[in-house]
Amino acid sequence: MTTFKIKNADHAFVWIWLPGKTFPIVAGRLSKINTLHLFTYGRSYLENREAIPLSPIELPLKPGNVFPEGMNTVHACLRDSAPDAWGRRVIDYQYANLNSDELDYLLLSGSDRIGALDFQTSPFEYIPRETKMVTLEELLEVALSIEQNKPLPPELEYALLRGTSVGGARPKALIQDGSKNFIAKFSLSTDIFNVIKAEYVGMRLAKLVGLNVPWVALRNVLGKDILLVERFDRESNNIGVTRRFMLSALSLLKLNELEARYASYCDLAEIIRQKFTDPQQDLTELFKRLVFNILIGNTDDHARNHSAFWDGKTLSLTPAYDLCPQPRIGQEATQAMAIEGLEGNFSTLANIYSIRQYFQLTDSSAREIINEIVETIRFRWMSVCEEANLSMVERNRLWGNCLFNPFCFRNWSDTF
Repeated sequence: MTTFKIKNADHAFVWIWLPGKTFPIVAGRLSKINTLHLFTYGRSYLENREAIPLSPIELPLKPGNVFPEGMNTVHACLRDSAPDAWGRRVIDYQYANLNSDELDYLLLSGSDRIGALDFQTSPFEYIPRETKMVTLEELLEVALSIEQNKPLPPELEYALLRGTSVGGARPKALIQDGSKNFIAKFSLSTDIFNVIKAEYVGMRLAKLVGLNVPWVALRNVLGKDILLVERFDRESNNIGVTRRFMLSALSLLKLNELEARYASYCDLAEIIRQKFTDPQQDLTELFKRLVFNILIGNTDDHARNHSAFWDGKTLSLTPAYDLCPQPRIGQEATQAMAIEGLEGNFSTLANIYSIRQYFQLTDSSAREIINEIVETIRFRWMSVCEEANLSMVERNRLWGNCLFNPFCFRNWSDTF
């Protein structure tokens, strides 16, 4: 843990990996004025023929200072690269004497962050943070120490950065295995059920119903289950590894965390129709994800858990992620991202069916998608539980509560 006093940052330089490139260049400067953070593209970047906007919605390529809009204090497309709850907890643990703000979190978190941006104090020299490889055992020990607020052995301090640049509220870290990159997800001592295995089951079922999802695997380290999720924001080419630029649905809608409750599937579908390269393919995929989330009881489908690839010309949905059943008490449930159907935000198949027109689906195609996903989950549930070595007690806690909770079928037969 760092005990010496460091000053809060007042600016940072934004570095970007352009599409297909294996090294970053400076895109511009982020400066803090009171509580707002303005962004300015660098002259050399604007003159670069290969330069792309950091967001086609928020930051078109143009000179001059650009302030964030609405309630945002920093542009949402830049906030996408910042650590979330767990990463901020790690930084606060490491820099206990610093009252960190948004710029500090960007500069103190690891460089191997999600997407194609990084933040540096220099516009001339790029110095990556967290270059040393770590093991799952070391990452697990770090996560447990932070969760329990215990001192970290000095020899493990270098591993801290591996957990700072990943989104989400739960402990996770970045790790490499040969040429592949993974997100490692850890359990919490306060978990009331096996969250790690539950997410594995959710991700594997998603693959089986035909959703676009990354490869996942379960590992057991020091008696603890760990979920490995292969990263889809990294690609290898003939000269090295490049990074893929990503924009969350939250940034596409120009919203911040406090406004996330205003994000809806219908609004995201409108963005897809207007701005995506293959809108019908992505609209159908998004509809399938909504159906799947409701059937497995994943109510944590907020707007930062939906993202798109951006290469300066095209937008397309990334693979789905964070598909984890959420236990609940009773039947009634709502989704984190609003549905805006005939039943408001209730998590029912009938409610999803009522907004099928936003996804440009006919009555019959929407019913066919729903019925196929229902039957695939029903048929493959037990085999996926066996893959995960899920005990019968754990299976019974998920089935009928999270997965296939009777509430999701309410009024469904009335739609035929």
